[in-house]
Amino acid sequence: MKRIIIVAALLLTSIGMFAQSGRSFYQKYSDEPGVSAVYISPAMFRMMGSIPEISTGDGDVNLAPVIRSLKGMFIISSENASVSSKLSKEIARALDSGNYELLMEAKDDGEKVHIYTAGDEATVTSFIFVSDEGDEFTIIWFDGEMPREQMENLLSDTIVIEN
Repeated sequence: MKRIIIVAALLLTSIGMFAQSGRSFYQKYSDEPGVSAVYISPAMFRMMGSIPEISTGDGDVNLAPVIRSLKGMFIISSENASVSSKLSKEIARALDSGNYELLMEAKDDGEKVHIYTAGDEATVTSFIFVSDEGDEFTIIWFDGEMPREQMENLLSDTIVIEN
């Protein structure tokens, strides 16, 4: 019986290691030297009340439905080369786990930017922005239950491609 309990505990622990979230990275790296960290809680998103629409060249964008669905926003920015390297490798492992889908990649003069999402056909559970400038590494991670259709509408309303 002890053997079964030990095996079950190990399995649950290993499952938790693969289920990374913005919170887990925030908790691990926010107190490191050379790291700036910001956490915005669901309570803060609820306190925002009426969220004004943002005007773009093609009209207004209503952010309220997406913002109200957020369970947390985590920003981690490191200028410490050692921490940036560790964080970069750990984020890459998490994002390569198969749970995340690359939406966009941009490279410019040594800087790399990637945007990822996680979720299913109906819901986006994470929206992740990763910027790597060598010694400076930044993550902006949104966790929540965002309806995919609303996220897609928001992105299509804000991203303008000019020829």
